[in-house]
Amino acid sequence: MTNIQFIAKSVQAPAVSIQNTVKLLEEDCTIPFISRYRKDATGNLDETVIEQIAKLQKDYDTLIKRKEAVLKSIEEQKALTPELKKKIEDSFDLQEIEDFYLPYKKKKKTKADVAREFGLEPLAKLIISESDADIDFVSTQYINENVINEEAAIQGARDIVAEWINENIYVRKQLRRLFQRKATIATKVVKKKAEEEGAQKFSQYFDWEEPLTKAPAHRLLAMLRAENEGFIKMKIDVDIDDAYDVIDEIIIKKQNNTTAHLQLAIEDSYKRLLNPAIGNETLQEAKAKADANSIQVFANNLGQLLLAPPLGEKRILAIDPGFRSGCKVVCLDEKGDLLYNETIYPHAPQNEETMAIKKIRSMVNAYQIDAISIGNGTASRETEFFIKKIAFDKPVQVFVVSEAGASVYSASKIAREEFPNYDVTVRGSVSIGRRLSDPLAELVKIDPKAIGVGQYQHDVDQTKLKEELDSTVIRCVNSVGININTASKHLLSYVSGIGEKLAENIVQYRSENGPFEDRKQLKKVPRLGDKAYQQGAAFIRITNAKNPLDNSAVHPEAYPVVEKMAKDLNISLNELIANKEKTALIKPEKYVTPEIGLLTLKDIIKELEKPGLDPRKSAKVFEFDANVKSIKDLKTGMILPGIVNNITNFGCFVDIGIKESGLVHISQLKSGYVSDVNEVVKLHQHVDVKVTEVDEDRKRIQLTMIL
Repeated sequence: MTNIQFIAKSVQAPAVSIQNTVKLLEEDCTIPFISRYRKDATGNLDETVIEQIAKLQKDYDTLIKRKEAVLKSIEEQKALTPELKKKIEDSFDLQEIEDFYLPYKKKKKTKADVAREFGLEPLAKLIISESDADIDFVSTQYINENVINEEAAIQGARDIVAEWINENIYVRKQLRRLFQRKATIATKVVKKKAEEEGAQKFSQYFDWEEPLTKAPAHRLLAMLRAENEGFIKMKIDVDIDDAYDVIDEIIIKKQNNTTAHLQLAIEDSYKRLLNPAIGNETLQEAKAKADANSIQVFANNLGQLLLAPPLGEKRILAIDPGFRSGCKVVCLDEKGDLLYNETIYPHAPQNEETMAIKKIRSMVNAYQIDAISIGNGTASRETEFFIKKIAFDKPVQVFVVSEAGASVYSASKIAREEFPNYDVTVRGSVSIGRRLSDPLAELVKIDPKAIGVGQYQHDVDQTKLKEELDSTVIRCVNSVGININTASKHLLSYVSGIGEKLAENIVQYRSENGPFEDRKQLKKVPRLGDKAYQQGAAFIRITNAKNPLDNSAVHPEAYPVVEKMAKDLNISLNELIANKEKTALIKPEKYVTPEIGLLTLKDIIKELEKPGLDPRKSAKVFEFDANVKSIKDLKTGMILPGIVNNITNFGCFVDIGIKESGLVHISQLKSGYVSDVNEVVKLHQHVDVKVTEVDEDRKRIQLTMIL
């Protein structure tokens, strides 16, 4: 099977599209570049499918390497028959290849190995071949200094048979199918740990049983965490008689003198070898699916967070609220640079409200502030109420923003490099301000796991989580496009084809030579060669460039085509851009070349209509209910405004302006059945919710969006 055939089994796309995509990936083209600028080659495959093809190509390469290693190992043992070699070469199932390899795998000495050393293999062959011999009588021939009696001889022979059954590829396949269809997951509480702190949050799993296929990702991951922390023991199992029936059908072909011994070997093989191995495999498979599911939820949430509406280039006063330690205030200019910082104490215990009002008014006027950004942590509501008391000389918008991850950023190497002369409190406030003006540019500096918009993110496969979250960040950054003259090196490092080192070189070049005036100037950046330029140039933007196309998503390789379009219409490039009447006159078929096809040309015309359009919406002011300041103020039946601040498979959490977020279960999102939470809500969406239950002791709030 070729790599293209292997990929085509899982991807719904023509073989030629897959082939061209793989070729582009082999040429070190990035996924954003391929999906945007090589549509004619891929047949318009989107980023998700291209990512899938890239992953499957990796899987194929891993499979081929594993096959080679297995074949080499068996050959070195002088056990590779032509038949076995063909079976392994024809297999493209990693699990099946491991099954073929199982009898030849180096392992600790087993009961069967000891029995072989004692010369009991011929007796085992009589049992497995279902000979009609009198096994009790024949076993007497095998008594020696190591085998003390007939019973020991038969037991040793059965140990060998049990191992053969365990290594039988058909037995393992059929048992896997049984486990996949009928396995149950059962838990038992570890009584001595049940009273420990932290155990009670897992109390529903102390004695739990359900079909494994019915256990949703979040429940399976919760049980696994409870087991890892020692609160429960978990077992994956199937009905034992069903398992015996599966093995009997493959192994037992007739009834005679050896059948009873064969049956005992089957039972031993299942209990001692097959059940633990297949049960663990089944659990790992279910865990991998739960991981994939949870990672996707996290990636979706992260994508929505990164593409949250920006306020844009405004002067911002940002506040990291606090009670005893005061509110840390910073003033930022349009570029997000720090102009001034101060600490005010408007709340208890100091209660210096009058002084704080004077200071805020003075800063707003002195630094010509357009908007105020307040972090949503401790003292957030009180600080918002305080700010809204102030009578400013001009309209100033007030926003409450998520400060998730701000403390991680403020203590990071990135923050220390940006603000070497300021402490963590000032850096945290700057982050709160910047994430209002441009969430994407600020949040790329923080490890996505620290932003806290996932479920059980610490329990899933960390390598796969990092890969998926990195892909999400890259996808978001490149979908927006980056202003090369204002972007930080951290933001630039996610641009297609750039990476960390080239991002540093770009920033260095910019500081030494001033702002970039056109895209071609990128080629003067040290170590930025033709390939990096090809992959990245169209994702960067240069405002007020000599060539207006440098502030658009049109790729430099297509500039000659656009210039020809303008020439054919007898107008300049400037007159063509953002001119719907003129772009409507362009017939794309007329400009097809071997390099630029119809799909790319249609994209170019769409881009010319609205060049450099930011796909994000504008930030909107939001206000919580002024009467609700803590969980004590909540009453069943209250209808409140809220902001969706986390999405899981079982529902979404909504910030209603107090410390605790409320849960809207998936069944309460809307009337009727909901299969996917993301179909109904998005992260940071403004929603109205009704309070259905308040548990003050456990700090839990149940909400509904069915009003």
